[in-house]
Amino acid sequence: MKLIADSGSTKTSWALADGMGAVRITTAGINPAVQKEATIEQTLSMLRMQMPGCASEIYFYGAGCRGEASLRMEKCLRETFPDAAKICVESDLLGAARALFGSEEGIACILGTGSNSCLYDGKSIVANVPPLGYILGDEGSGAALGKMFFNALFKGDLPEELKDMYLDETHQTYDDVIRCVYREPNANRYLASTSLFVSNHLDVKLLTDIVEQNIEQFFQRNVCKYKRSDLPVAAVGSIAFSYIDIFNKVAAHHGYRVAKVIKQPIEALVDYHTER
Repeated sequence: MKLIADSGSTKTSWALADGMGAVRITTAGINPAVQKEATIEQTLSMLRMQMPGCASEIYFYGAGCRGEASLRMEKCLRETFPDAAKICVESDLLGAARALFGSEEGIACILGTGSNSCLYDGKSIVANVPPLGYILGDEGSGAALGKMFFNALFKGDLPEELKDMYLDETHQTYDDVIRCVYREPNANRYLASTSLFVSNHLDVKLLTDIVEQNIEQFFQRNVCKYKRSDLPVAAVGSIAFSYIDIFNKVAAHHGYRVAKVIKQPIEALVDYHTER
């Protein structure tokens, strides 16, 4: 059986597949770039207890899986699943590319809490514009959207009644927002949480304009850098999925054809690995 994982810092989606079907399990997120081995092993131990069978092959796609962090992740998997004949640890970006394009060439994008993109040749990533994280980059992401939303909200670019509505619905004050962004952990997730309010009020043109500007910056500063408008573009992630019409509009404006947009890659990754 094959164990396939799509992991972020918040949650990990697992699928134990045998070609006839798959068992889905969800655990806490795993990010070997920021988590200690003991924490990762604890999560893997909880996973093992929920699995109805053993895995002979493991394919783990995760945030932070690069260099030394990738080796640590492989070590933790090996210690938890010593009988597995094959263990592969890859980046979440390669996972997204394989889920979106399989063995075809294209430009793969992630637009969730953070953002990323790559030029994919059907086997591997051949070019990647660095995302730089939510402070220096991550254009098109939920975190970037949150920064733009709060800036417009408190600098008077949005109607006063919209600001009152947001603060009432979320039971927050201006001071709460500043504290959550500058003093609490996981500010990127907090910023991205504003997308729920924005998506529920897209009848307000100013909010639609913010979303469009965010995705426009993603294309300008990332996708267009590959200079391959002959290739299709595809995306995974909650932001791309929630604003699919705007994503398609911006892509068309830059001369790109959108092949697909999916919220999560795990199902497509199951198909990718069980068909091989």
